Amino acid sequence: MPARTDWPKSSNRIKDFLAVFQYSRRAIELVWQTSRPLTWGMISLTILAGILPAIAAYLGQLIVDTVLASIDIYQQQGSVDYMPALRLLFFEGIVIALIAAASRGLSAQQSLLRAMMGQRVNVMILEKAQTLSLAQFEDSEFYDKLTRARREASTRPLALVNKTFSLLQNSIALFSFAILLIQFSPWALLMLFIAALPVFISEAKFSGDAFHLSRWRSPELRRQMYLETVLAREDSIKEVKLFGLGPLLLDKYKEIFNTIFGAERRLIIRRDLWGFLLGLLGTLAFYAAYAWIVIDTIQGMITLGQMTMYLLVFKQGQSAISTNLTAISGMYEDNLYLSNLYEYLEQPVEIELGTATEGPNPEDGIRFDHVSFTYPGAEKPALTDISLHLSPGESLALVGDNGSGKTTLIKLMTRLYQPSEGRILLDGLDINKWCPKRLRERIGVIFQDFVRYQFLVGENLGAGDVNAFYDEERWLKAGELGLADGFIKELPNHYHTQLGRWFKGGQELSGGQWQKIALGRAFMRSGADILVLDEPTAAMDAEAEAQVFEHFRTHAEQRMVILISHRFSSVRTADKIVLLRHGQILEQGNHASLMAQNGRYAELFTLQAKGYLPD
Repeated sequence: MPARTDWPKSSNRIKDFLAVFQYSRRAIELVWQTSRPLTWGMISLTILAGILPAIAAYLGQLIVDTVLASIDIYQQQGSVDYMPALRLLFFEGIVIALIAAASRGLSAQQSLLRAMMGQRVNVMILEKAQTLSLAQFEDSEFYDKLTRARREASTRPLALVNKTFSLLQNSIALFSFAILLIQFSPWALLMLFIAALPVFISEAKFSGDAFHLSRWRSPELRRQMYLETVLAREDSIKEVKLFGLGPLLLDKYKEIFNTIFGAERRLIIRRDLWGFLLGLLGTLAFYAAYAWIVIDTIQGMITLGQMTMYLLVFKQGQSAISTNLTAISGMYEDNLYLSNLYEYLEQPVEIELGTATEGPNPEDGIRFDHVSFTYPGAEKPALTDISLHLSPGESLALVGDNGSGKTTLIKLMTRLYQPSEGRILLDGLDINKWCPKRLRERIGVIFQDFVRYQFLVGENLGAGDVNAFYDEERWLKAGELGLADGFIKELPNHYHTQLGRWFKGGQELSGGQWQKIALGRAFMRSGADILVLDEPTAAMDAEAEAQVFEHFRTHAEQRMVILISHRFSSVRTADKIVLLRHGQILEQGNHASLMAQNGRYAELFTLQAKGYLPD
């Protein structure tokens, strides 16, 4: 672990220590919002559990003194009334039973809240994820924040609240003990606090160290999680086995652990060693008080019952102070971890403006007007001065090398990113003025890296239109239009067959079959008048891809169709073809005009065509 430079200077430590407790209020609000009845229950039982131990100690003193007085009476008179002692025993039994009931009740409520809070916080994290931009998801620093938030933040709020209630309970108990103990000596009460302070300071210091260690190791933990995924996922294990990557990746996995564990081990050893040494002070303080009380009892200054009570109160008071200081230290640590959660939840969100649901000129279609774009953190632009136009009913093919900007155009058109320069118009209106939901409803996109959902076949299709996710009639139509109906009917439960290997009874499909499922997904969005195929047929041969593209165009009716492919032969029937290179339009036109230009398109088309000609 590298040397820390972010730990506050000594003059600011107390201020920063107190400032970090701002999250305690938020945690309590979170618990309150999760369940008000359980919160009230915890408050009530906490107060009860704080008061009862002092009452039990006082009853213990009365029992001992009553027993001693009864012994004297019995020795003098030969008989005694047992009822006063038995009555006190009965009351003490009730108090002990109530203490046990309060403890069980708190434990049960904490268990219920733990489950509810874990779910609530995870939902908050996932809901926040839906509001973030694609740029944030592609930022490694943001992923570190997300990893830290998900790792412990779902349990820390309740842990913090539990410690808060524990602090309240022990404070009430300590106040009750102080009323009893101050009758013996105020100095005994002061001794309790002084003996516990060194352990508290040590725990607070090491809690801060543990938090900073956790933040430092977030990127390494994410790398370790990725390696674990590669080594244990069905979509990567084939290649891992084939290339013999298992031992190599496993060694990297172990190396990351050893690096993290080495720093953690040093922290644990230092924390526990100092905790033990400083904890001895508390033990010495207890036995000093023990000796003091015993001497006063021998000298007749207090009764045997009072001695019993004071020893019990001092011991329990010491435990209460120690627990309180440990709770404060733990609350400090929990607050630090909660800062991870709220740092993520308060991540700035780019508000998507726009309310329009239609444009002034529906016949204008899609228009890119001198659009340029540079990815965040990149030095070179991904697109430079792109101008093109697609009218309703027309098809556009985007071709070019990897990294030429084809997919970036689609990301801009769907408002996943904002152009650095220029604008994009739909129906004559800037897409930034469109309602984002309405805009995306009009666009059906299937990317090359489309998701293979571990859902039913029909649900995989239904993902294309969330409003018809469970509409089985739409499933059937989309399956037919996507050329998937033939093999779906051969599956065990047809459109109700579980896909993937993650769940019992799941059926795995071939690459081509998955691509047809994705194609059907595009047709699910019946209200979309802009359909985009972003190389989802890359695993097919050229002939099969050409058939799919032609089928797609034929059944697209009056929709605007954008086809992206590396294969020039597959897109030659498109109304317009745009050849991109290094983020710029190199050539555009239809197939015939581009071949007539005898430029780069014609060169690449001829080069690819040779691969399909006999030698």
